[in-house]
Amino acid sequence: ETRLSDFNPWLAERDLAIPQSHSFASPDGLPIEGWLLKPPGFVEGRQYPLVMEVHGGPHAQYGWAFFHEFQVLAGLGFLVFYVNPRGSDGRDEAFKRAVVRDWGGADYQDLMGALDQLLESADFVDRERLGIGGGSYGGYMTNWAIGQTGRFKAAVAMRSICNLVSDYAQHDIAPWARNELGPPPFPDLDELWRRSPIRYVNDVTTPLLLTHGEMDLRCPISQAEEMFGALRLLGKEVELVRFPGESHDLSR
Repeated sequence: ETRLSDFNPWLAERDLAIPQSHSFASPDGLPIEGWLLKPPGFVEGRQYPLVMEVHGGPHAQYGWAFFHEFQVLAGLGFLVFYVNPRGSDGRDEAFKRAVVRDWGGADYQDLMGALDQLLESADFVDRERLGIGGGSYGGYMTNWAIGQTGRFKAAVAMRSICNLVSDYAQHDIAPWARNELGPPPFPDLDELWRRSPIRYVNDVTTPLLLTHGEMDLRCPISQAEEMFGALRLLGKEVELVRFPGESHDLSR
């Protein structure tokens, strides 16, 4: 192969974190792929804080690619860890459909299992400084995770969902809710409520930052307001940053 072009010469003046591929096993034996970014200037023998990022969708996927948000975090000295749990694209149809009507179930176990396996093999991760973040479905999973575990010291939920009951008919792609969560008008209110992060706010101990565009039609800002209000009423540590005029593509 011979390189013929150089469309981004400015990159020569910057330190990029190069993704390192990893393979993990889900609790039920499914192979789960993931990647780790080490901060530029990584020093062997030193421990670094780690941020676990969760993609949206849930039918999206990560890969060996340049992702601006992750490069910013790595440049600030963080390890950045990201995986494709069941429900992700890039595999067969069964793997993609495995998350349907199981949000917060096996997908969450895939994520936490991959993190546990990384920690077992990586002595350079500071286990006392783990963070989690994500947008859209990744924001849902961030809200969900901090209601299920106290292992994370900070969380950032971007353009997130917290209440599947109230969200079901609010967003701009109503057929999506039918396909993901069950037939309209509501599949099973108890089922939706069991899988709603806001149900578990009493158990949240992780400081949470919510960021949301006020013109987000995919995940309405009311979802962030619900999570923010519930945590504030309980005296939990939470902040909400609103972006006037911004859409679901805010961080892009």
